[in-house]
Amino acid sequence: MIAARVVAALSASQLVGWGVTFYTVGVFGDRIVADTGWSRGLVHAGFSLALLVMGFVSPAIGRAIDRAGGRRVMAAGSLAGAAGLVALATAHHLVHWFAAWVVLGIAMRMSLYDACFAALVRIDPVGARRAITTVTLSGGLASTVFWFVGEALAVRLGWRGATLVFAGFAALTLPLHLAIPAVADRTAPANARSPAHALPPPLATTPDDRRAAAILFGVVAVSTSVLASALAAHLIPLLLALGLALPTAVAVSSLRGVGQSAARFAEFASGGRLHPLDLAFFACAALPATLAFAPFAGTSTAAALVFSIGGGAGNGLVTIARGSVPLVLFDPHAYGAITGRIGAPAFWFSALAPFAVALVLDHGGVGAALAALAVPAFAALAAAAALRRRFAPARPIVP
Repeated sequence: MIAARVVAALSASQLVGWGVTFYTVGVFGDRIVADTGWSRGLVHAGFSLALLVMGFVSPAIGRAIDRAGGRRVMAAGSLAGAAGLVALATAHHLVHWFAAWVVLGIAMRMSLYDACFAALVRIDPVGARRAITTVTLSGGLASTVFWFVGEALAVRLGWRGATLVFAGFAALTLPLHLAIPAVADRTAPANARSPAHALPPPLATTPDDRRAAAILFGVVAVSTSVLASALAAHLIPLLLALGLALPTAVAVSSLRGVGQSAARFAEFASGGRLHPLDLAFFACAALPATLAFAPFAGTSTAAALVFSIGGGAGNGLVTIARGSVPLVLFDPHAYGAITGRIGAPAFWFSALAPFAVALVLDHGGVGAALAALAVPAFAALAAAAALRRRFAPARPIVP
């Protein structure tokens, strides 16, 4: 059983961790450009480098959590995050800037969702899904909270001073991660850690099944990461290109986070009634369905809202599905290693997605950009449907 204090500590750490690392360049980007004279592309390239680094270190960090649990790994991530932010705040040359993002890439992989999910599974595979849903509720608020906090700090302290404060926040997550219990040897039976429940056997049992499951789940992970990364960078430019005025585009875009949080809360309130493979299918189905409203966003506010809020809801559920689907497909004792290997390409492609969509938008127009976004949306749906068809357990027949 996962203690409530552990879930509360990790919920707080995810709120702070996402806010002070992942969203830092989004909060301070314009000020950094104005202060340093570097181009916007170079400033944001640091963040893309961090995503690439996350992909490269992902398998090793996943294996480390499988071996020793999340306590040491996530605590080290707190310290690395603080160090990386100090390096970022003191960067006056591009080499220093990019080196800081390398450190932050390692820190983010050691302390954000993927590491957190693996740590929870390491404690209790049976109770992990509920805990995963809970921590994503607070993590989803990170951008809202830290855009406001970061802006307020930057007005008073400048971006460098504000980033140093963010480093302090990162260091404060250390005791939160030390709340993770030291777990027993990883070879102990999963049911020994969850005596009240029997953990069902993995759905992918044969080597062929495991290979197919890894490929299909990998397509879901990569495709949804690409779509989320591209829309995070280009949702407002897309809405402007479709014909919305800037204030309306900003307001509509901000509601994407509302959809994300609302969907996660609905999943939490339902008690996880949907099987993870069903959840993945319905979450991925929402992505192309809401994207279909995008071409009409310029002439219909309702269509723009469906595109933004509905897409956010789908993305919010995808995050939970990405944490819970491997739990039913594979051996939970290898959860960290498996998700580490599968997640690596997702980080790499999500790093490249904003540049690719920007290129298409500049040279092909908004129609071509939306068509490009439809590719990962439908790929995710197709892979999720194939997973559900092949691996979903038989439902009992109710007379």
